[in-house]
Amino acid sequence: MNEKIVFFDIDGTLLTEEKVLPESTKKAVRMLQEKGIYTAIATGRSPQMFEWILEELHIDSYVSINGQYVVFEGKEIYSNPMDLSLLNDLTSMVESNGHAIAYCHDHHITVNEENHPLVLSSYNSLKINYPPVSREFYKQTSVFQGHLFCQPQEEETYIQRFPECSFIRWHEHAIDILPKGCSKAIGIGKMLDVIGISNENCYAFGDGLNDLEMLTSVGIGIAMGNAVPEAKAAADLITTSCYEDGIFNGLKELGILV
Repeated sequence: MNEKIVFFDIDGTLLTEEKVLPESTKKAVRMLQEKGIYTAIATGRSPQMFEWILEELHIDSYVSINGQYVVFEGKEIYSNPMDLSLLNDLTSMVESNGHAIAYCHDHHITVNEENHPLVLSSYNSLKINYPPVSREFYKQTSVFQGHLFCQPQEEETYIQRFPECSFIRWHEHAIDILPKGCSKAIGIGKMLDVIGISNENCYAFGDGLNDLEMLTSVGIGIAMGNAVPEAKAAADLITTSCYEDGIFNGLKELGILV
């Protein structure tokens, strides 16, 4: 039998808006594992932001930081740090504009400003504490992604200034900053190469703007019922929402679970 793997986004897919992991989702993941199907996370979050989910679901493989840092069965298999000169330029512009930026390492996040209201509201939405403050962190270690905190109307100046980057909004006041061309799909490809699973036997569930490449690149992409319109348009299948057993129902509709 051909081996299969299923990737799951976290926010709005595995977790509800209240950051609750539904019982039906726990059951679905457990049933996949009992059938010998690989299960993995694919998220924009840094690993330390979802350790509890890995433990709860007994998962040890993940594509994190929007494809920038990939682990298979507990071992790092791919990492793609951002260029230091780019981070210097980003930081200079952010600070001159009075905005804030966070630096995402594989096991740490720091932010350049204390008690910034947009940082607070953005991370509160994920139920994550305000990160430690450091203006030197990005100069001393690998940074895989930035989080820019600004008003929606202020984003365009950064897009124009840094065409070599992708800017993906995940909150009213927060944007992922990645090198252009990087995505969850790249990280998934790295993992498939290591395992030796064909793309046609790869499935992915997602709901957000940072899931578009993933949903179109895998064998079958499944959008949650609560997904943004762009994700639904990119998917092969639309399941019910994360509040309505969407993962379990999607796997049943595909015939993977019965």
